[in-house]
Amino acid sequence: MSNYPVHTMESAPEGSKASLRELKNSLGMTPNLAAAMSESPELLRGFLALRKVFYEGTFTPGEIQVLSLTNAYENGCRYCMALHSALALKEGVSKETVEALREGRSPVEAKLRALSDFSRKLVKDRGRADASAFGAAGYTKAQALEVVLGIAVSILPNFAHHITECAVDDVFRSHLWTDPRS
Repeated sequence: MSNYPVHTMESAPEGSKASLRELKNSLGMTPNLAAAMSESPELLRGFLALRKVFYEGTFTPGEIQVLSLTNAYENGCRYCMALHSALALKEGVSKETVEALREGRSPVEAKLRALSDFSRKLVKDRGRADASAFGAAGYTKAQALEVVLGIAVSILPNFAHHITECAVDDVFRSHLWTDPRS
């Protein structure tokens, strides 16, 4: 059990309140993980700033969710697997691909497979990966580097959840996940 609070707007440190308000305005809710991350205003601000840059990049919303699920799997983040499963389906990622990613397998679609496999290799091999299959699938050299940004964005909440162990929000509970490697 965690000893980290899931802050409310009233209990959050002063330095986190603006970030939590911005997040609630953009998502319509404050996810428990962000509320727990708000214990460190610096972490929350850094994560949201980096996330904004990544989400404004060249990947489609579905591709962003494929990257997020791949990274959450590799980092064993129960919370992020639930949240990004829901978001991936909302963004039109096929149910088959979401199920594959939740099991640590590659997506069924060739282009998404290249994206996920490249990110998985980068995470597993600490940044050492050949980008040739990624490029052959139609991605650019700049996008190979953008995958690195996506991994960085994922690590912050993935690792923060390992520390805070906050509960998965009710809205994502239908996508609860248990790491099959445990």
